[in-house]
Amino acid sequence: MALTRSTVVLALLCFILIQELGIYGGDSHRVASNKIDCVGKCNYRCSKAGRNVMCLRACNACCQRCNCVPPGTSGNRDLCPCYARLTTHGGHLKCP
Repeated sequence: MALTRSTVVLALLCFILIQELGIYGGDSHRVASNKIDCVGKCNYRCSKAGRNVMCLRACNACCQRCNCVPPGTSGNRDLCPCYARLTTHGGHLKCP
């Protein structure tokens, strides 16, 4: 069976459409656009902490993993369940 010029063009257009829509290869475009500003959120979250550098390090690690930081400078952990569940090796809450 010989391929005609129109068949090759149609196949090429389908390939381009699939790449543009992100059907093949996952949702990498959507994940990148849903990332929050961890640095900004953690700067505010840790703004009143006594050990600011330590708070920022822990908050940014938690934010990168969970893509969520509870609002305010303390508390409100129920609004970010993943953030609230992370613990240290000693069993203490990791996220400020």
